[in-house]
Amino acid sequence: MRVAGEGGRRREREAGERRSERVNVAFSPAELAVVKAAAGREGMSVAGWAGRAVMAVAQEVLVPVSADRADVLRELVQARAALREVALRLDATAAGGAGGRAGLEEVLADARAAVVRVDAATVKVMRERRARS
Repeated sequence: MRVAGEGGRRREREAGERRSERVNVAFSPAELAVVKAAAGREGMSVAGWAGRAVMAVAQEVLVPVSADRADVLRELVQARAALREVALRLDATAAGGAGGRAGLEEVLADARAAVVRVDAATVKVMRERRARS
């Protein structure tokens, strides 16, 4: 699937295997723009990027997610980052860092809030998985 003006590198070939089988894929102009942007971000041709993505999904290396699930996963990633920050702040406070008791209370409040966010996002993911099963 070559697109006019398309550049970029191709998907790496498996050793000794020739790719002789073709699959035609049709996109709307808006869909193709999204795919081109994704391929461009990785410096790949549209066909190379699409082939790699299709194989990753087929081999369950990459699991496609809905826009709603992507929001939930983004929330989980942000909450994990917040928890890592809380852990660093707890370590600093335990090592005698500034803030004393008040600093510890603040860090614990942030930790509790981050745990609530992780719990809520986890429940959303579990509900969506149950609905898909």
